[in-house]
Amino acid sequence: MAFKVLFLAHAPDAEKEKHRNAIDTGMYQLFTVVVKNQAEAVGVCKDFVEKKNIDSVLLCPGFTHIDVAEIVEAAGGNVAVSVARGDGPSGKVSLAARKREGYLGKKER
Repeated sequence: MAFKVLFLAHAPDAEKEKHRNAIDTGMYQLFTVVVKNQAEAVGVCKDFVEKKNIDSVLLCPGFTHIDVAEIVEAAGGNVAVSVARGDGPSGKVSLAARKREGYLGKKER
């Protein structure tokens, strides 16, 4: 039996069926899926809870508090939900990179 984790991240150009991967060490299974929006994130989460019986969901820093609450509800009470967040300076660096790449609108190149 393995500890099963789903990592979800957002990207404006994501294709959830294409942009995914799995790593299996035997004792640890890590599934990654990049989604386009929150609706896809909730759907993917529900799908993995039902079909893969995951133990934990890890969310990228781009998820808002409201998004996290929706994921918690979708995952149910038996699945841990965590968010990968950095400190203040790290958050600023990440925000600048996402702005540069067009995550929050037009690219800044």
